[in-house]
Amino acid sequence: MAVLGIEGKTYPAVTERIEPERVTAFARAIGADPADGVPPTFAAVYSLGATAPQLFGDPEAAIDFAKLLHADQGFEWERHPRLGEVVTSQGRVVSDISRRGMRFVTFETHTTGEDGSAVCRSRTLFVIRS
Repeated sequence: MAVLGIEGKTYPAVTERIEPERVTAFARAIGADPADGVPPTFAAVYSLGATAPQLFGDPEAAIDFAKLLHADQGFEWERHPRLGEVVTSQGRVVSDISRRGMRFVTFETHTTGEDGSAVCRSRTLFVIRS
């Protein structure tokens, strides 16, 4: 098992407003009631979706998107964001290892609210075939 070069790399924070229109469209798409507020799975947009492009676009990371498998995803919430709230998410490569011709990249994102309070943590495993 070889540890690769981007393990521990932290990317710049990304700020995003929880747009009511996007939340409503997302809620309807997954069969949730928009009146219930921000669906938990919307974290895929404001947390992972806001930060993963930094990893994928990083030449140092050299992730071949065509060979990538999104193998695992988990979220832990302290609270759900409010409609219209501005949240800040920051991604970090927790581990980057290679074994048996496959690369395993664990990417974690921490999201905070406007007041600095914790919103959620996202942890994702990407497997990249050789």
